[in-house]
Amino acid sequence: MTAVRCAILDDYQDVALGAAGWATLAPAVAITRFADNVADRDALAQRLAAFEIVVAMRERTTFDAALFARLPNLKLLVTTGMVNAAIDMAAAKAAGVTVVGTRGSVGPAAELAWGLLLALMRNIPAENANFHAGGTQWQLTTGRDLHGRTLGVVGLGKLGQRVIAYGKAFGMDVVGWSKNSTPERCEGLGIGHAASLHELLARADVVSLHLTLNTETRGIIGAAEFERMKPGAVLVNTSRGPLVDEAALVTALRGGGLAGAGLDTFDTEPLPLDHALRDLPNVIATPHLGYVTDETYRIYYGDAVEDIRAWLDGNPVRILNP
Repeated sequence: MTAVRCAILDDYQDVALGAAGWATLAPAVAITRFADNVADRDALAQRLAAFEIVVAMRERTTFDAALFARLPNLKLLVTTGMVNAAIDMAAAKAAGVTVVGTRGSVGPAAELAWGLLLALMRNIPAENANFHAGGTQWQLTTGRDLHGRTLGVVGLGKLGQRVIAYGKAFGMDVVGWSKNSTPERCEGLGIGHAASLHELLARADVVSLHLTLNTETRGIIGAAEFERMKPGAVLVNTSRGPLVDEAALVTALRGGGLAGAGLDTFDTEPLPLDHALRDLPNVIATPHLGYVTDETYRIYYGDAVEDIRAWLDGNPVRILNP
């Protein structure tokens, strides 16, 4: 019996095989893991051409009609999470590819958002670097309190609600806005309601984004929005890079109108080495780590093994393109 070939993509930290019971799929499935992200579409198609199963990590790799046409052997595409905007579901169905998902965890991304905010407000990276470098000056900076400041939460879903709770716990005045928010909903969350995004931006000392990326939200924070923000305000984005106009963000950070930004997501990932954001001292950034925890990976890869086993048995689960 010839084994079905399975590729695990973008296993940057070499943790996939240890996070789940892949051995239980042997000898029916032969696993190959890849630690790098391939941006070149020709090289990507060549790499994946032989595989019947592909396990994709979040939205790092775009699967469109053109790629499906070049992967005639592909039959099962597993995405971590139950939503993946980088996969053309209709094109997958037309190509005879079943797309399935996994469960996930909400908490880690919200926790990282708060970590970035604390790092911004208390200059933690600079002080830590000075500490380890043995700097002769014991203290370099002064921080800013969160207590008593206004937190503006853009997007009131599960992640936004967790950040709201963190803000309240830190004694912040929290105000929220989303396209479908109402005064009654915000009252139920125990926060103030902004009638518009522009009103929220004008009131908030800290703006944290927790929106789904779509045609309506792409570029929702641009030059005009940065102009409306309070002098000295900071922006935190752990949702999706394209929610923010990156060129406008760089301009606002360079001009000093925006005091700082805590970023975990970007237009292009990995972020190019010559990107302007890498050179700005008022940017604290992480390489899209919001969901990257041991616990989340065990859920992702454990469910991926379950997905593959169910598909092999002829009863696929968590189908995203029925």
